[in-house]
Amino acid sequence: MSVDTAHVSLEQAKQLVEYLENDQQEKADELVAELQNPKNTELFAEIGKLTRQLHDSMNNFNLDSRIEGIANADIPDAKERLNYVIERTENAANKTMDAVESIFPSLDNIQAKIDKVMPQWKLLMSNEIDFPGFKELCHEIDELLTTTKTESTQMHRLMTDVLMAQDFQDLTGQVIRKVIDLVIEVEDSLIHMLTVFGLNQTSDNDKNYAPKVGENLVEGPIIDTERDDVVADQDDVDDLLSSLGF
Repeated sequence: MSVDTAHVSLEQAKQLVEYLENDQQEKADELVAELQNPKNTELFAEIGKLTRQLHDSMNNFNLDSRIEGIANADIPDAKERLNYVIERTENAANKTMDAVESIFPSLDNIQAKIDKVMPQWKLLMSNEIDFPGFKELCHEIDELLTTTKTESTQMHRLMTDVLMAQDFQDLTGQVIRKVIDLVIEVEDSLIHMLTVFGLNQTSDNDKNYAPKVGENLVEGPIIDTERDDVVADQDDVDDLLSSLGF
């Protein structure tokens, strides 16, 4: 038996000696034949080859400093950036809503003054107003103009606040673009890792797989309007409710 064609373990050697000492020649011959089986030799050689490839791949993967940087620095930084986007967006939305809500009382005040003036104004336009009514109309118009000036100044300030609150978009847009670039880089690294380990082969069933409703569920509007697992309009909603007995 050649050392080049077979490798004998200590346990196998002891077993062979035991067979020979006990005059179990047949079992000893079977063990020798098994050790000389080319299939075993090829299997061990293939296992050794795969082990070496796995070892080299792991070393290459561990030596990729960019992967370590992504995991230890870039991803935590991206989380902070996204939290920043959320905070800026929320603050801008709150400021905008507060400003708009504050405008309504000013508009209501002006509208009330106009409603008060309109009856006397219509009498004036139809030449039916008397002198006391005309004097009253003059006072009401003066009050309307004063109120309109004051409320217009207030509304101008509030609309400026609304406009200034929208400055978040430029900064948050830059942040989101950087996070997207990071996601793309992580995706490329994962694809490379799968390729290295030979896990990028997908079956036909995997290619045709479509996530079920509820898997990886994300709250928010449906972006892909071509999906066939969501309702498109009110008619679809009514049909769905009818099918449920409502």
